[in-house]
Amino acid sequence: MLGYHIPGYSGYGVQYSPFFDNRLAVVSGSNFGLVGNGKLFILDIDPQGKIHESNSFLTQDCLFDVAWNELHENQVLVAQGDGSLRLFDTKLAQYPIAIFKEHQKEVFSCNWNLLNKNTFVSSSWDGTVKIWSPTRKDSLLTLTPQPLKTVNRVDHSMNIPMSNQRNHADITRNKNCIYQAQFSPHDPNLVMCCSGNSYITIFDLRQPPSPTNQRNFLGHSGLEALTCDFNKYRPHTIATGGVDNVIRIWDLRMTSKNNSSPSICVNEVVGGHELAVRKVCWSPHHSNIFLSTSYDMTCCVWQDVSYTDRRSTGKTNSIDPNRGCRFKFTQHSEFVYGADWSLWGQPGYIASTAWDGNVFIWNAFQR
Repeated sequence: MLGYHIPGYSGYGVQYSPFFDNRLAVVSGSNFGLVGNGKLFILDIDPQGKIHESNSFLTQDCLFDVAWNELHENQVLVAQGDGSLRLFDTKLAQYPIAIFKEHQKEVFSCNWNLLNKNTFVSSSWDGTVKIWSPTRKDSLLTLTPQPLKTVNRVDHSMNIPMSNQRNHADITRNKNCIYQAQFSPHDPNLVMCCSGNSYITIFDLRQPPSPTNQRNFLGHSGLEALTCDFNKYRPHTIATGGVDNVIRIWDLRMTSKNNSSPSICVNEVVGGHELAVRKVCWSPHHSNIFLSTSYDMTCCVWQDVSYTDRRSTGKTNSIDPNRGCRFKFTQHSEFVYGADWSLWGQPGYIASTAWDGNVFIWNAFQR
C-alpha cells in the first residue's frame, strides 16, 4: 500500500490519468468541504514507489469531482462548489485555462465522454445536467430529470435502516440534487444520472429533451441515490448506491420508459456497508468486479455473482468471500468519498481518498 497525506484538506475525488500510469488527480476541500478553499493536487508515483506532488491549484471553493481531458494529457477538469467547472493545465501555474459557469448551485460531478472526446457532462444541486464542449463557454445542452408523478415507485419491502428512515422521513431533503452524471462507455449519446429523489435517469442525446424521452426508475426506496456507474463490458448493466446503504445492479433492458412498470434489480448487496454508499465503480479489467466506498470509512470490492454463476440466487453476499465479497479496505479514518481503478499494469490497483486527507493506493487482489 502507498499513501500520501494532503494536510489541511479533505479528499473528495481521485482519478488516474488516462495517459500516464504514474499520475493521479485529487480534488479536495478545506474544513471538510463545508466552507473555505478547495485544492486540486497532481500526484506522481516515482520509480521507488513514493508519491509526491508535482503541481497543485488553489481554488476559492471546495472541489467535489475531477475528470481528465480525454484529448489532452495535461488538462484536468474540476467541479466546484460555486457552480462552476474549471479546466486546468498541469504544466501551468495558479489559474485555470477555462471556466464554465451556468449552474446555479454546487457542481457535484463531472465526467468526460470516452467516445466523443469533445464533450463532457456535469451535474449540480440545482437539479440539472449539462453537456459541454471544452471549446465553448456556454453549454451545448441542459437536461432536467422529470420522473412521472402518477406512478408510486416506492417499494416498502426494501430493508431501510431505521436511522435512515428517521433522517429521511419526508423521502429526502435534497430532492433536486443530482449527485452524479456520466456518459456511457458504449454509446456517446447516452447519459445517466442519479438524484436526491432516488431516481436513476437515462437520457438519449439523439432525442429532444423532454419527460417523454427519458427513462427513469426508482433506485433506492425513496432515499437519495448517491452514485451510479456503467459496466465497462456489459452495455445494459449499471450499478447504483445510496443512502439506504445498499448497492444495486440493474439491467437496463428490464427497465421501462417513464415508470410504466416496475424496474427489475438483478442483484444487490445488502449489509455490505453500515452507512450510505458514496461511490460505485466497475472494474476496467473485469466484467463482474466492482468497488464501493462509504461513509462507514471503508472501501469494498465485490464480485457480481448474478453474472458469473447462473445457478446462484443472483445475490452477492456481503460476508462470504466465496459469494461475492472479495476485499475490504479499512485504512481510512473518515468518510471515503472517491476511488478509482488503475487502468495500468496488473489489474486490481485502486486509489482512494477520504475526509481524513489521505490518498491510498492498494491492490484488491493481493492479500
